[in-house]
Amino acid sequence: MTRAIRTVGVCGAGGTMGAGIALVAARAGFKTISFDMSEGALDKAAKQSVDFLDKSVTRGKLNGDKRDAIVAAMSRTTSIDGLRDCDLVIEAVFEDLSIKRDLLGRLDGACAEDAIFASNTSTLSITEIASGSKHPERVVGMHFCLPAQLMKLIEMSPGILTSEETFRTAWQWTEACGQMPVKTQDKPGFILNALLVPFNNDAIRAVEAGVAEPADIDRAIKAGLGYKMGPLELLDLIGLDTQIRLCEAFYPITLDPRAATPPLLRRMVAAGLLGRKSGRGFFDYQGNAMFGA
Repeated sequence: MTRAIRTVGVCGAGGTMGAGIALVAARAGFKTISFDMSEGALDKAAKQSVDFLDKSVTRGKLNGDKRDAIVAAMSRTTSIDGLRDCDLVIEAVFEDLSIKRDLLGRLDGACAEDAIFASNTSTLSITEIASGSKHPERVVGMHFCLPAQLMKLIEMSPGILTSEETFRTAWQWTEACGQMPVKTQDKPGFILNALLVPFNNDAIRAVEAGVAEPADIDRAIKAGLGYKMGPLELLDLIGLDTQIRLCEAFYPITLDPRAATPPLLRRMVAAGLLGRKSGRGFFDYQGNAMFGA
């Protein structure tokens, strides 16, 4: 039997996505423990989160007492044993099957027998990830949208062995956080990335072909299709190196030529142009604030 979720752990919380997920959990009133191997990354993410909350107070979207409660609910650790009291652990580590499987095996040894493990994977099979755990029935897909602290949608995907109780408990938790879950099958890219990875690659190839400048491509997509963010701006937010990992995970499964990594993307990453996190990608950025702050 799974237990009520009171304490949430986030693995890879020093990254953009993990930090956002931790904010979602703490904002909903759950005790939240951020885990990352890098203490510096955790410190940086914590500062960005506090800055984001402070800006929310300044804008009148949050009162000071609520901001203090959210900060008080958040703690961080560089030891996986620090997650031992978690009822739900969400992994948001690199999009690499072996890394995720290994992490689940380590979580088996660190967490309680009834803890739920959720993967924030955007392209990989939940069933294959769950094979890293001795308890695949307690593993579920929970794909947040970037930036997690602003976007409501969560793609919920059961693996072949995911129990109905695990899926239902995880679903109810997302609703308790004020998010909007949708159920997807355990198929490559689920809903969003099955459509988005090829589409974003098309935008990169349009830049490479000289169709238009990045700003004009994004402007056309936003004005013509009603998107709030253009594909190249979104790629800078995701991280161009992350897009390569998505392509490398997605293309071998689907053999969709549109999902193959565009040459321009590899050149930009080789040059250190990773997007917002490096200060420059398709666009230039000032400062190092969390998106929305």
